[in-house]
Amino acid sequence: MTTTFETQRAALADVVAIPVTPFAEDGTVDQDTHRALLRRLLDGGVRTLTPNGNTGEFYALTPQERQLVTELTIDEAGDRAVILVGVGHDVPTAVASARHARELGAAMVMVHQPVHPYVSQGGWVDYHRAIAEAVPELGVVPYIRNAQLGGARLAELADACPNVIGVKYAVPDAARFAAFARDAGLERFVWVAGLAEPYAPSYFSAGATGFTSGLVNVAPAVSLNMIEALRSGDYPAAMKVWEQIRRFEELRAANGSANNVTVVKEALASLGLCRREVRPPSRQLPEDERAEVAGIAAGWSI
Repeated sequence: MTTTFETQRAALADVVAIPVTPFAEDGTVDQDTHRALLRRLLDGGVRTLTPNGNTGEFYALTPQERQLVTELTIDEAGDRAVILVGVGHDVPTAVASARHARELGAAMVMVHQPVHPYVSQGGWVDYHRAIAEAVPELGVVPYIRNAQLGGARLAELADACPNVIGVKYAVPDAARFAAFARDAGLERFVWVAGLAEPYAPSYFSAGATGFTSGLVNVAPAVSLNMIEALRSGDYPAAMKVWEQIRRFEELRAANGSANNVTVVKEALASLGLCRREVRPPSRQLPEDERAEVAGIAAGWSI
């Protein structure tokens, strides 16, 4: 029987939340706080969760911690959300993580952009094919940050692996996204705007139907308001939300996104929801910059 992945496709055409990974005072994953933050997202109406995304500090977690985060997320979500587990690193590690996610009941995996300094387009296909073929029951979502990759390569991958059903596209160029999506097959894949709310309106105008979000950890209603506006084609309303979150996202994007996760955790800390600690190579905000983040978070209808 051919799997259609209808549930998974619908889950990608939504706010794809990337939960933070909170740390306890001793530096370990704070499991109780993690569960509480997940419940807050679920209670806020979020229905798609990505454990081990970049906002979750994927590259700063040990293999055991990545497994733990996957387990906590799937257990806490139950049947309230579709889980898209982040996997990556070398092929055996990514395959093991994908199989672990499958065993726990996840519906999909997101394959992080390969971090190897030398990536050929054919090698990109080989890397993703090895992972997708290992878990044919799961939907597979490549995370694309490489502006050099051609859309035909994604089509080639999906020809070999029909479980490649969506794309998290995170090249900061809406025109490039529009061309890539059409070269790969606009209707063939679910297109997720991988640069979150700031790029969502422009990417939706070019064919995206979902977007990722780290901000959603702080204010789920704000992210959901944006996607409802975009779904209805009300771009002025979507841009009102864009204006509301602009400064927060500018702080995250500053200095090459150095404080991307830091700002989210700082906002959560200001609300008393988790500690502000991040792991190197990220770093906490200086005290004189914390007040602005707290002020923004306090101004949202949380």
